[in-house]
Amino acid sequence: MMLSRETSFPSSIHRSKGLRSLFIGNTRGSWLGAALPNVMKQLTCIRSLNVSGSSIKEIPKEVGKLIHLRHLNFKGCRKLVSLSETMCDLCNLQSLNVFQCSSLKELPQAIVKLVNLRHLRTCYSSVAFMPKGIGRLTCLRTLDCFTLCGDGENESKAANLRELKNLDHIGGSLVIENIRGGGIEDAAKAQLKNKKHLLCLKLNFDLYHKDGILIEILQPSLDLERLSINLYGGIVLPNWMMALTRLQDLELIDCGNLEVLPPLGRLPTLEFLQLYSVAVRRLGAGFVGIAVENAKINEGEIARVTAFPKLRRLVISFLFKLEEWDGIERRVGEEDATTTSIFIMPQLQKLSLIDCTLLRALPDYVLAAPLQVLHVVECPNLSKRYGKEEKGAVPGTSSSTQNGGPVILELRLDKVRRPLMRTRANDQNKVKELMDSIKEIGLQVPLNANINEGDIAFLKLKSLQIWGLKEVEEWDGIERRLGEEDATTTSIFIMPQLQHLRIHERPLLRI
Repeated sequence: MMLSRETSFPSSIHRSKGLRSLFIGNTRGSWLGAALPNVMKQLTCIRSLNVSGSSIKEIPKEVGKLIHLRHLNFKGCRKLVSLSETMCDLCNLQSLNVFQCSSLKELPQAIVKLVNLRHLRTCYSSVAFMPKGIGRLTCLRTLDCFTLCGDGENESKAANLRELKNLDHIGGSLVIENIRGGGIEDAAKAQLKNKKHLLCLKLNFDLYHKDGILIEILQPSLDLERLSINLYGGIVLPNWMMALTRLQDLELIDCGNLEVLPPLGRLPTLEFLQLYSVAVRRLGAGFVGIAVENAKINEGEIARVTAFPKLRRLVISFLFKLEEWDGIERRVGEEDATTTSIFIMPQLQKLSLIDCTLLRALPDYVLAAPLQVLHVVECPNLSKRYGKEEKGAVPGTSSSTQNGGPVILELRLDKVRRPLMRTRANDQNKVKELMDSIKEIGLQVPLNANINEGDIAFLKLKSLQIWGLKEVEEWDGIERRLGEEDATTTSIFIMPQLQHLRIHERPLLRI
């Protein structure tokens, strides 16, 4: 049975003695908390109870009567402050979800009795620690967050890292919160490398913890696909990182002492890389990690070297110390001798550069990448350097054209701290400043462009809104057919699927 936004339970529900599933979604009234005890007394056959998104503040003790209950979902119950100890008598319970229960600060100590529990979700709650004995729940398949307790009154009843030792069946994602010093022996007992089903791991340290030994011990399984390291205060990253040959996503966030990066370009499956607020001053050949594929090369042969072969998206933000991003010689070798061809980031499509105030230039391999989206925000040196180029204000345009395809380019200007699509009302002055500075709207076709028959611009565009462009006078058209009489003629199609057009506040625009 599914109830949504009801003001009370229907009277017929008490006659549904054999009801197996009850979903009460998004109820905001106080009636639910008052009605639940009686419902739990009557509907003892329930296997699944879902009150996600409700305003319930506590779980009534009558929940202990639901001896057949297998699934209990409180996701998004932001006012929920406590779970009843009687809930821990539900020996058949397999799933408990308190995801986004932001007022819930503690799990019942007796939760360790739920030996059949398979899925425990506590992420984005306020649960301050895992209860001591959580390691007994060896049937767990999902444990999305393991929060370590800091020093304080809860230390005696909190679990430590060694309780992860016997939880080898957990899979999916795991966040380890509040990692701090003094736990090297416990970390070694955790044996994260034995968690073969774990695909995503987030290591969140306690305010720039500097112990490099601890992070080295927290080695995950080689099958890991996503890794995030936050607030790590060490100067080097762990050696095991380069052994993660299946890693697809890597985030290094707020690593304030990290000055040198390992050769991340050697990770063969890496598709997404984010560097956020790290202390790196230079991205050079060591970052790219050049390595020749064929170890034995005869004279006259060409060796193919590819770094970051699968990387599609790169985000570099708040690297206030970054000054140099070195290019790489694309071909190395003497004439008539062994030659090495180097390919770097050949699949890069999206690049975001945010608040890299000292960065002077982009490397050659980025300029040659098939970029589709480029965000440049608060990078004054880059704006100054590339804003004066003759063939466009954005690097990569001409080189990408040589790769055989058009560039879909999205540029963020220095005047706006965040992407315009995310601008809130409190940024409207900056938006106005930007919009008032635009003098012309047009589509530029370079004279030396290789235009093919039937070229299309804005192929998928269906809706266009233009507002606040008070200074715009001209919106140029495009000659639909180009070419000399009796010679090659090219047809150009622009916005062929446009359905909705709105133009606001355009006193000078001539249509």
